[in-house]
Amino acid sequence: MAKNVVPERDTYIILITSLIFILCCILFRISLAYGFLAGIVLSFYVFVKKGFKPKNLIRMMFDGLMECKMIFVLLILIATTISIWLASGIVPTMMYYGFEYMKGINFLFAAFIITSIISIFIGTALGTISTIGLALLGLGKGFGIPSHILIAAIISGAFIADKISPLSALLNLTLTITNTSYRKTLKTMLVTLIPMYLLSAIFYFLIGRGYSIIVDVSDLDSYKTAIEEGFFISPLLLLLPVLILIMSVLGAKIIPTITLGSVAGIIISLTLQDIKLIDIAKTILVGYRGVTASSELNEILVSGGIISMIEVIFIVMGVVALNSLFEGTRIVQPIIDNFIHKVKSKSGLILMTGLLSSMLTIVSCDQTVGIILPGRQLRNKYDKLGVEQSILARTISDTGTIIAPLMPWNVNALFIFVISGISAVSYAPYAVLCYISPIVTFTIFFLQQLKK
Repeated sequence: MAKNVVPERDTYIILITSLIFILCCILFRISLAYGFLAGIVLSFYVFVKKGFKPKNLIRMMFDGLMECKMIFVLLILIATTISIWLASGIVPTMMYYGFEYMKGINFLFAAFIITSIISIFIGTALGTISTIGLALLGLGKGFGIPSHILIAAIISGAFIADKISPLSALLNLTLTITNTSYRKTLKTMLVTLIPMYLLSAIFYFLIGRGYSIIVDVSDLDSYKTAIEEGFFISPLLLLLPVLILIMSVLGAKIIPTITLGSVAGIIISLTLQDIKLIDIAKTILVGYRGVTASSELNEILVSGGIISMIEVIFIVMGVVALNSLFEGTRIVQPIIDNFIHKVKSKSGLILMTGLLSSMLTIVSCDQTVGIILPGRQLRNKYDKLGVEQSILARTISDTGTIIAPLMPWNVNALFIFVISGISAVSYAPYAVLCYISPIVTFTIFFLQQLKK
């Protein structure tokens, strides 16, 4: 650790100005990467003025980026896998068999259940919303369900991906920062996930019963026909995502697991879907665009490929580099210490984690800050109080990660608005899983402490 001391006044100037840079990016609708870059430049300048050597500052950022290098590999692999699984017919197969079971049932309830299941295999909430979510939203328009309620159910189901999917970049970022395994964290997460999932399911089931569901079979059949004509469809294609999920649950390393999913998807694309190798390479790089007979379906079957992940990678790099400077120069530590100094109980630490993660997600408008800062700054406190790191990962996931789509200014909410035309102000009251998640995680932990 650096021995240089930055005055408290300069510390707050750096932090507040960096925050202003980020808010300006949001206000002027430019990439958050520029905001973090400006924060890095400002911090670097101030730290050099205060006596830190430039090479030491560069080393701090480099070491921080190297510590998170697997995250960048994962982001590329996940972008590759999503595109390949669309092209190979795996995701369309999920949609095909999912539509079959929507006839004559509580559509709102079914939308939540199906979205939550498929999101685990897709591995990204926004990816789920922009694929199966839009399909369900389109079908729901003819079922008498208000769009803002239906998209809320879809969002609640989709964000299960960012909590427990082994393909989730956010979950893997959380696991890396907290230095814990997927298998152990999943077991810990089920303690809060099961009750919040059941409460959400009951909510959507009861509301769904209030709407008259008259399924237009022709709408379902038109999607199914277009999928059949555009892809080779077989239940056997579902074995690959099931295998990937099983491998992850059994503790297989995530990089080889996702790589296997991508390679297998490429093989399926070459053989069963008869796609040329050059087209597969293009799909991986720039994304996939549906080419079925249904123009509506083609607008749903879309992915961005590796290119679409570049901005995300730069944002994560910016977060990591800026946080590494703050951590290496120890300017954040006194502030965090002021927050956690009086925390003596496990329940208090959990509460502090949730509040800090939520606050950072709200202020920064992106989940990565709400994951990285509390994850890196609080893990020593967890060890000191004898709390498992998996609980740190769970608390971050249940709070800062899951509440993201509720704020209209958050990048997730903005993305949802762009693809659906529905604002967070309209759907937030019905996205129950996103706001009962923090309540459940705090309540369960407090009850556990009372029993001890």
